[in-house]
Amino acid sequence: MNIIDNIKGASIKRSVDSGTEEQRRAVQAIIAEVKKAGDDALHRLTEKFDGVHLESLAVTRDEIEDAFSGLDPELITIIEEAACNIRDFHEKQKRPSWFETKADGTMLGQKMTPLDSVGVYVPGGTAAYPSSVLMNVLPAKVAGVERIVMVSPPGKDGKIPAGVLVAAEIAGVKEIYKVGGAQAVAALAYGTESIASVDKITGPGNIYVALAKREVFGDVDIDMIAGPSEIVILADGHQHADEIAADLLSQAEHDVLASAVLVTDSSELAEKVSREVEEQLSSLPREGIARRSIEEYGTIYVVDSMEEGVEVVNDLAPEHLEILTAHPFETMASIRHAGAIFLGRYSSEPVGDYFAGPNHVLPTNGTARFSSPLNVDEFMKKTSIISYSEAALKEHGDKIAKLARLEGLEAHARAVEIRFKGEK
Repeated sequence: MNIIDNIKGASIKRSVDSGTEEQRRAVQAIIAEVKKAGDDALHRLTEKFDGVHLESLAVTRDEIEDAFSGLDPELITIIEEAACNIRDFHEKQKRPSWFETKADGTMLGQKMTPLDSVGVYVPGGTAAYPSSVLMNVLPAKVAGVERIVMVSPPGKDGKIPAGVLVAAEIAGVKEIYKVGGAQAVAALAYGTESIASVDKITGPGNIYVALAKREVFGDVDIDMIAGPSEIVILADGHQHADEIAADLLSQAEHDVLASAVLVTDSSELAEKVSREVEEQLSSLPREGIARRSIEEYGTIYVVDSMEEGVEVVNDLAPEHLEILTAHPFETMASIRHAGAIFLGRYSSEPVGDYFAGPNHVLPTNGTARFSSPLNVDEFMKKTSIISYSEAALKEHGDKIAKLARLEGLEAHARAVEIRFKGEK
């Protein structure tokens, strides 16, 4: 790994292109085709991009039952336990509507209403991501969303992986369709004969999925445009180099654009971790991906003190932050920008990815400076409630009219004054 002791301009921002012009045009063409031809377009595009001809886009009850019978019962139990942890965590995020009244009869409040429908995109094809199902579906269920639609590209066998279907059933999804890519996003946004449109689309995907979400935003809501995964580890010199290396590689194996960064006040630890990363790389099944990630985006920053290390972390604003210091809770108090923080030796990042309960859909590429993990609020609307009594409007009506006229909006002023026409 690249070891740097000049900390100025520390960054994990990658020059991740938001899509070439050719890719954007391709996505726009796919969206237009789905809007025009509906299910026929989905069938054609699935055959073109996924190499499979489907008789039906919808996942059947038999396919779900086959998924349960084909999956190790122990794995089903683990998925159920993870779902329970995730559901319990997100239940604590739920906020009630509230109302307050004043002596003059004024009543103000905020009404919380779940979205009517949400579409969840789950990546697939050559991989299976049941954790992505749980993390996207369960906050929506906790929020009270009535209709949740899941889409995922089929494999060459025309099926969605068993783990994904089992997770969807455990999470309570009733509509599942075997369609992926930009065409799936278009179907969720605009509807087809089989798939009714939704109000919001969440979930990760490749560049074509990300571009499609960007294109349909405004017609529907989206969660975020997620970039490649990243981890920053803040460690003092008393930590275990082999464990840190393993944690760094746990993110590097995601994607060649993934970023793994160590910030430490120990040159000795920096050297040990660098050697450990190289040693562990050779035995990884996804060595090619992880090696390229480490070579291009893997960095070790050596700082003069932990205080300086905290400053570097706040500049980086990482998606995942592990704090491995003598007093991690004290260190955490100084962290302002991070998507998720993992404290202590036994809180390795995969604990949060799969099982602990907090959401693993996190802001990337420095956006933790201003955004948050996927949460229950993402699936709810807040409506302001205003009720003025006659006495309250009499007391404040003149002030409201004067503010309206300050902005040059005479009709606004008259709309208040007309209620007391003829009164002194």
